[in-house]
Amino acid sequence: MLIPIPCVVMRGGTSKGPFFLLDDLPHDEATRNRVLLAAMGSPDRRQIDGLGGGDSLTSKVVMVSKSARPGIDVEYLFAQVSIDSETVDTSPNCGNMLAGVAPFAIEHGLVAAGMPTTRVRVFNRNTGKVVEAVVQTPGGKVNYEGDVHIDGVPGSGAPILLNFLDAAGAKTGRLLPTGRVQDVIDGVPVSCVDFSSPIVFIAAASLGKSGYESKAQLDGDSALLARLEAIRLEAAQRMGMGDVRGKVLPKLVLLARPAQGGQISSRYFVPWNCHAAHAVTGALCVAAACSIPGTIAAELVQPDAAQPGLIGIEHPSGRLDTRVQIDGRDDDGLPLIRSAGVVRTAKPIVSGVVYVPGSAWEATV
Repeated sequence: MLIPIPCVVMRGGTSKGPFFLLDDLPHDEATRNRVLLAAMGSPDRRQIDGLGGGDSLTSKVVMVSKSARPGIDVEYLFAQVSIDSETVDTSPNCGNMLAGVAPFAIEHGLVAAGMPTTRVRVFNRNTGKVVEAVVQTPGGKVNYEGDVHIDGVPGSGAPILLNFLDAAGAKTGRLLPTGRVQDVIDGVPVSCVDFSSPIVFIAAASLGKSGYESKAQLDGDSALLARLEAIRLEAAQRMGMGDVRGKVLPKLVLLARPAQGGQISSRYFVPWNCHAAHAVTGALCVAAACSIPGTIAAELVQPDAAQPGLIGIEHPSGRLDTRVQIDGRDDDGLPLIRSAGVVRTAKPIVSGVVYVPGSAWEATV
């Protein structure tokens, strides 16, 4: 028998995937993972038997629940579902998909809508951090239409402001996981920074690249990808993350000076191929790294004197603007980054049920 599970397929930022109420899924993690794999149609490169789109940016799942934590409205668990293996990874966060969490929560009665906007405090179970989302709700209804355009998405939509609060050390517990602003791995200078997501930053020129290459150019360079993976594996060990073979964290970013009017150019890897645009959590980490003296990012960034805190990040599909709020320095001279914000859009695409084989639920039925 096929089992129907309610869900809403939504676009969040430059990503897309099904949103579930956590209570509609198995409580046992192993069983839940089997259900999510079946729902997405994995493992299969085309994901022809499920909701996945055969791309890492469209093989993502969001699970939302009401929160009992003081001062928190809802909780959000993100899962990156592998396309061609039986892997469901809940170690990373996804800031793009996060854009859909507050609208989904309001529309499902988990949060009461205000007017003209609604502030939703979201606890991210992947990182243990809090994000404040501000959604347009004129007349007490979620509005998705507007004039905000984000590069990598056609058309425009209503703005959804995401403020990431105290996101330093999201996975490793430290803003600089190795304790240094720069390390050298395989003869290449790198900066390992953990803000919202742990990232290994490399100057593109250190690897013979301009930093302005297209996704196709970078994805077609097998020698580069192999070297990046070797650097990533060693960096993870130094960051205290252990053996990360087969895991998506930490991510990698190639940086260069800006060429299109922004503050820095970035090529974000997910991690085995280049992102078509840029991850939100990755962008926030880029912005944080630009604020730390001595990092690879700080050496390449060109700040806008007229707009302190603005870091416009150029990526293969355009530009993503972030804003960082710094409240002084700590005893080590590192910036105290209280919040980092970004504006995204989201849109529900279809609402209904996804059917999974009963065998996927066999441990709970």
